[in-house]
Amino acid sequence: MARGADLFVVCKNCGSEVSPYVTECPYCGQRVRKRAPKIERGGPKAEPAPKRSRRRTRSASRGRFQRPSLATGSLTARPVATISLVALIFLTYLVFFAGAFDATDVVIDGKIDGDWWKLVTANFLHLGGGGSLVFAGGAYQFATVVAIGIYGTLLERRHGWAVVLAVALVAGAGGMLVAAAIETHPLACGANGMALGLLAAWAVPDLLAWRAGREYDGDLLGTAVIAAVLLAMSLAVETANIYAALAGGLIGLVAGFPLARVRTRI
Repeated sequence: MARGADLFVVCKNCGSEVSPYVTECPYCGQRVRKRAPKIERGGPKAEPAPKRSRRRTRSASRGRFQRPSLATGSLTARPVATISLVALIFLTYLVFFAGAFDATDVVIDGKIDGDWWKLVTANFLHLGGGGSLVFAGGAYQFATVVAIGIYGTLLERRHGWAVVLAVALVAGAGGMLVAAAIETHPLACGANGMALGLLAAWAVPDLLAWRAGREYDGDLLGTAVIAAVLLAMSLAVETANIYAALAGGLIGLVAGFPLARVRTRI
């Protein structure tokens, strides 16, 4: 090493390596130097650290404080898709009771007959009918909104807003299509299929972990209770079509399997 002489001194008499801060060799007693060198206060000075590239530091700073992407999902990102779905359900409710449109313009009240937009619009209007007053349209809407709010937010944090919108719209519209195809004169509206689709898509990874005997973070028991409540609405509210609910949940379950293989940020 180039700086090896600063670390020791070789005794000319015995050839031993001794400290540069002594005047006599501790092995043979031979004088190696007339006086010991001065020891600087604070010890030897350390070499200055190499300067970091300013460009690299700035890029690292930008990466550290970069805002999370809403498209890929994260714990801190606002669930914009879920908020939009819930807000649209409440807005449709207010506009309908203000008399802005008739229910037959948006709900499934028979065969489609070219009114394909009803497959989507029927999901955002909740009407009562059948059963007791406790399970009227308001309770039906409350149950679906709570489920969408919970599982839409969880799914959006895991996969992003685009996945939530895709699953919600496909599960909701697909459920209405199945209801119209099975029943001769169907009556269907409300977001039970949409809610069950989001619930099932979110639950797939935990179901796979449970089946394999691995640990999982979700609450499958609570999820099963909410799913049972959504399905039970079909027994109490006439417009909560059971075929739309089952088909929506099945669509969400099918979508959940490929999503479970996608690497998430949380």
